[in-house]
Amino acid sequence: MNDSAPKARKKWYRLDNAAKIFPPTSSKSDTKVFRFACELRENIDEETLQTALNQTLDDFPGFRYILKHGMFWYYLEQSYIRPVVREETAPPCSTVYLGRKALLFEVTWYKKRINLEVYHALTDGTGAMQFLKALVTYYLKTAHPDVMASVVNIDYETSETQQMTDSFDKYYDKSKEADSLKNPAAYQIKGVKQTEWRLKIIEGNVPTEAILNTAREFGATATVFVTALFMRAIYGEMSVNDRKKPVVISIPVNLRNYFASESARNFFSLVDIKYDFKNNSGTLEDIIKHAKECLSEHLNEEYLQARLNKFLSFERNYFVRLVPLAIKNLYMSAAYSAAAREVTASVSNVGRVIMPGEAREYIELFDVFTSTEKLQICICSYEDNMNISFTSPFVSTDIQRSFFRQLTQMGIPVKISANE
Repeated sequence: MNDSAPKARKKWYRLDNAAKIFPPTSSKSDTKVFRFACELRENIDEETLQTALNQTLDDFPGFRYILKHGMFWYYLEQSYIRPVVREETAPPCSTVYLGRKALLFEVTWYKKRINLEVYHALTDGTGAMQFLKALVTYYLKTAHPDVMASVVNIDYETSETQQMTDSFDKYYDKSKEADSLKNPAAYQIKGVKQTEWRLKIIEGNVPTEAILNTAREFGATATVFVTALFMRAIYGEMSVNDRKKPVVISIPVNLRNYFASESARNFFSLVDIKYDFKNNSGTLEDIIKHAKECLSEHLNEEYLQARLNKFLSFERNYFVRLVPLAIKNLYMSAAYSAAAREVTASVSNVGRVIMPGEAREYIELFDVFTSTEKLQICICSYEDNMNISFTSPFVSTDIQRSFFRQLTQMGIPVKISANE
């Protein structure tokens, strides 16, 4: 990489509201990096992938920014570093940024797989998936020009200004701030952790229609169905004394589904699903019913607007603006740790990936997972391949085994793979 900048003044942007929490809370044990991957049905050619990356960056100029900090806030500064693709050598979700001058994403490959790893301060899952879809499309257009000739462009045609819009700031309305509520401490998964901060990754590949049909039988979406199974798997490992605390699953919500936005930066919120096993039946049907009620209450524009306003009111405070960054970092780290005690684990459903029909014969599946200090599920589907990926810092895999065992007992076939 190099950063031989032209003489023109570089552009810069303040970090969006969601991104501000990541720099002060990033560490070797939780890098705040997520990986989006596409597995093809052919081996990757590095030169072709580099060509595709160069083309993709023309469409996503917002990815050519580095993270810097001033006296009061972090900010993104335009960079002329040229990213170079390389064969994968480091463990998944390794450090992309920890105070060094570098782009906030990397593209690697391994055999048939293209990996996009992104530091969360740059973008969220929606922005990363759009980038990867473009990258794969350009790769296939270069590798198979005859078959892909009819694919003219990608489906994310927005200007740099639109991509770099801070949609949190755009939709902030101080007159509709939510009340501050103190949530009870949630059950925390404990155990021996992997050495050298490595993640244990276990992926279950299931037929998309099979799991969707089973979820429909319970009157649930895929997200609610997986969350309920996850909760039951966690419950199976809880001691009797632990059951006095609720199991709380945090679910990211794409705010673009509620507020018009073409931003390629972070624009998401979080909704928590809480379940008290001590005072409820703990049946799958009851957990699903409870989860549906919780999402119905929270997945609406009014609630999400109030939550957005609540978090932005902190950074808009006049006195907070005057506090030096070092002190802000201490406060945000403490607030992050306090919030973490209110969550047991997370479920993130990226949804169904749609690619041009001409690409189907070359693509096997898409996949996503993320760094975590807890236990997290990421869901992603392409055609009839749904990947349910667990990332965990723990040695034990009992919860993961219990989760997939529930699926197989329902007649849903599961192909399991894991990292070493």
